[in-house]
Amino acid sequence: MKHKRLLFAGALAAVTIASAPVHGASRDYIAIVGSSTVYPFATVVAEQFGKTTQFKTPKIESTGSGGGFKLFCGGVGVEHPDITNASRAIKKSEQEQCAANGITDIVEVKIGYDGIVVANAKTADQIKLSRKDIYMALAKEVPGADGKLMANPYKTWKEVNPSLPDVAIEVLGPPPTSGTRDAFVELAMESGARKFETLAEIREKDEKDFVKVSHTLREDGAYIEAGENDNLIVQKLQSNPHAFGIFGFSFLDQNPDVIQGSMVDGEAATFENIADGKYPLSRPLFFYVKKAHVGSIPGIIEYLAEFSSEKAWGTDGYLADKGLIPMPDAERKQYAQSVKELKPMAAPK
Repeated sequence: MKHKRLLFAGALAAVTIASAPVHGASRDYIAIVGSSTVYPFATVVAEQFGKTTQFKTPKIESTGSGGGFKLFCGGVGVEHPDITNASRAIKKSEQEQCAANGITDIVEVKIGYDGIVVANAKTADQIKLSRKDIYMALAKEVPGADGKLMANPYKTWKEVNPSLPDVAIEVLGPPPTSGTRDAFVELAMESGARKFETLAEIREKDEKDFVKVSHTLREDGAYIEAGENDNLIVQKLQSNPHAFGIFGFSFLDQNPDVIQGSMVDGEAATFENIADGKYPLSRPLFFYVKKAHVGSIPGIIEYLAEFSSEKAWGTDGYLADKGLIPMPDAERKQYAQSVKELKPMAAPK
């Protein structure tokens, strides 16, 4: 295996698709890890790719965005993934970890947009939430009447907001390794925290303290980490109409007969509202390619071509049918060109 690592490290310097293949490579399929949100889209592309080309269907593992980057950045060689899916952009620290392990050429591919939904069973009432409500319900610490931070005392939604149901706060959501969790605390929790004067003052004094307070979720049972299996959350909501779940829009789009999204700041979680930017909990989706593996692992170029084709990610593509919100035309063309050129990301500064 050490021999293989050295051979792949030599391939790292390649800058064109025609780079010499790594001798001794023993994997004849593409290995993909990462985001549970991107997983269903990547799976559809992989199945289409397997059916329509001479290459094997890629193997995809749902590890969460953070878990995917950890595996992806582990090194160059057949024992490491070729591609990682992500429901957030790669962090500087992750790029640095990749670089430390010999991965310096990474191709970033944005694939479209997604909304994060706070959903419940269709058998229950649809509720209207604000981002402030979400923060008050799920933050570990909230401002008290005197403005000082205290352990979250709210047990029911009605205690958070009199217009909400008098039922216990029980929210099933992703773990810290999930890009959905990262996006949720930034888009919902942090935005909600800014509504409080006390927290706005903390933010002015120290951004890190503010982020810590606004991003830290409860650990008293009101928020339940449900792993990376979003389908499992959907099943649990069906069995408990008082519970809510946090996941990507595609899971709502694929299960409209059993679950419904909550209104957030007056906007419904719909395809149109996310595409227009009206729905406040919207975020981009990505995957990242290890350029050193191109030409060594068969089919990577062809898989990228399939994913970035109009028949896949276009406005009328088969991924839109699965709930992916397509990028605007100009942005799709930009990323399709980056894919074609295998243009690496800039090194972290």
